[in-house]
Amino acid sequence: MGGKPIHFAISERKVLLRLFDVIFSVLSLGLTSYFFSFDYFNYENPDIIIWLITFTFYFILFGEVFQLYNLQVSSNRFSVTKSLFLTSIVTTLFYFLTPYISPSLPENRIQIIYFFLAISTPVLLWRFLYTTLLYTPKYFKNILLVSHSSKIESIVHLIENNGHYNISAYVSDREIETLGNLHHISEEEISDAVMSKKITEIIISPIGFTKEEIININKKMVLLFEEGVTIKSYESFYEEITDRIPKEYLNFDFYNNINLIRNNDNKFYVLFHRLLDTIVSLIGILILLMLLPLIFIVNLVFNKGPLFYIQERVGEKGKTFKIYKLRTMIVNAEANGAVWAIKNDKRITPFGKLLRNTRLDESPQFFNILKGDMSIIGPRPERPEFVKKLEDEIPYYGLRHVIKPGITGWAQVKYPYAGSVEEQEKKLRYDLYYIKEQSLFIDFKILIKTITTVLFFRGQ
Repeated sequence: MGGKPIHFAISERKVLLRLFDVIFSVLSLGLTSYFFSFDYFNYENPDIIIWLITFTFYFILFGEVFQLYNLQVSSNRFSVTKSLFLTSIVTTLFYFLTPYISPSLPENRIQIIYFFLAISTPVLLWRFLYTTLLYTPKYFKNILLVSHSSKIESIVHLIENNGHYNISAYVSDREIETLGNLHHISEEEISDAVMSKKITEIIISPIGFTKEEIININKKMVLLFEEGVTIKSYESFYEEITDRIPKEYLNFDFYNNINLIRNNDNKFYVLFHRLLDTIVSLIGILILLMLLPLIFIVNLVFNKGPLFYIQERVGEKGKTFKIYKLRTMIVNAEANGAVWAIKNDKRITPFGKLLRNTRLDESPQFFNILKGDMSIIGPRPERPEFVKKLEDEIPYYGLRHVIKPGITGWAQVKYPYAGSVEEQEKKLRYDLYYIKEQSLFIDFKILIKTITTVLFFRGQ
């Protein structure tokens, strides 16, 4: 399969951005130290390795917090400039305030500005170069899509909305007029199309095809696989670009696709999770107690009514427990019965909106975490009356109760608002993706995204 085009997968792009961010900023520090009066960062110092490791850690960490490695942000010059500015400011602040693992504070404070400019300017130039040269269809993957006509339009829509892919052609049981310029080919033309259109990946969704059609397609796939072409099922590709499980998994044989006990049986992971819960909840309770007098006074003036409220929620294994929250709605907001909150809900008070945007309304739940009713990370606990309705309308909704509910979770950071059964079904698929993929890495990503939500006031 000679003559393959160069392309960058999503994971490769993120590695590329991180790698060159660090390379250019580190080189810039060295050049600034050599050509200017920048004595703070001396490459001849024996501690230089520790300094570089510390800098790299801070820059990558705060880059994650401020979404510098979000590919949508990275494709927009204004967004990447804002994220880089925030990342560089906070990295500079932390770096200068930790002199035990970074150089001692300089006597000349102008060195701080030199440091900020040295790490931000070259990265900004590199990022502009990236958006101009590398964020182009030329370096996207060329895809051949194999799908039945009953599903192909929704798959094409999904791929086009997620970028980084060119759909070069499709194979289906018939040509779809609404797909416009997309090239329809027959099963017999697959091998030729892979060569002529420089296909790098084939996505297959077999649902809808006859057994004979699938056998013929699979024969072609085996030959192409031997030639080094990447072939993926639609379901695995869907998870890769959406970070949630597809609807197709929620059927009678869901257990073939979703491992619900992989990390529940991992004693080290369970122990670490509980240790994290305990430490974070104690810190959260301490911060809440410090802020409580101010919150109490503001609530007294602007929110008029009780500061706290208690609700019953469904937790692990379907058991109910009492959840604690700061009140964000008007008194007697559910006088006519329990209803889902909606976007821009008029029942939310102005102060309540601030509490929600900063996630402070959830802070009393640190007591629930300390008690063991909840965890830092997990599916959000729902009310019993909602759970009953959702279990009746959404297949296998109860699967989300195999682990403890959380104060934050994969569904919360990926799809924070759900006010209907359809949206709850989509949110469930994020929750089940987390249960399926549970790991320290995904937990770290959730914590970083939660911090970002708080910093940018994106809470609901």
